[in-house]
Amino acid sequence: MDCSRCITLENSRVRLRPLEASDFDALKQIAFDADIWRYLTTPAPRDNMALAAYLAQTLKDRQQGKRYPFAIIDLATGRLAGSTSYGSFAMPDGRLEIGWTWLGKEFQRTGVNRAAKHLLLKYAFGELGCERVELKTDLRNHQSQEAMRRMGAVQEGILRSHMALPDGSRRDSVYFSILRSEWDKLRQSVFREYDGRG
Repeated sequence: MDCSRCITLENSRVRLRPLEASDFDALKQIAFDADIWRYLTTPAPRDNMALAAYLAQTLKDRQQGKRYPFAIIDLATGRLAGSTSYGSFAMPDGRLEIGWTWLGKEFQRTGVNRAAKHLLLKYAFGELGCERVELKTDLRNHQSQEAMRRMGAVQEGILRSHMALPDGSRRDSVYFSILRSEWDKLRQSVFREYDGRG
């Protein structure tokens, strides 16, 4: 995937645009909550310096073609609600991952995440021509697993001792996927409220 492209996606609920260095002040409003980062492999930023380091690494990952980070803009408030990314690119196999997702607490369980996933899935299966989109989460993150199931992702299995966490422990990861052959049905059911506009 060409991570140098400027990709902006929008439906009736959210706008996704490339995460930028200028988003630092908006990120400060929502990022300093350790609960948001509990199941992520990124340490929870505790101060401005740590948040700046997180943002710099995220932008470096894009520059190096490792992942494509988006800012999630809540259209109802115009505020930055969090971030999500494409990554783990295997384009010859028609495959990528949606992940690295986090939302400010006030934007959780509001439909913002599902709306963002709609845009990412539509673009992956449409413009990018993917055959398979993967998602994964910590085995202990039941809220994330339930969100994946509600949007029609199929649980495939658990990878034991899969990733190192900031505290030195290791996590088991649960993998989910959505296939191109499943997308049309999901568009017309789970994501139908967004299908007309985006």
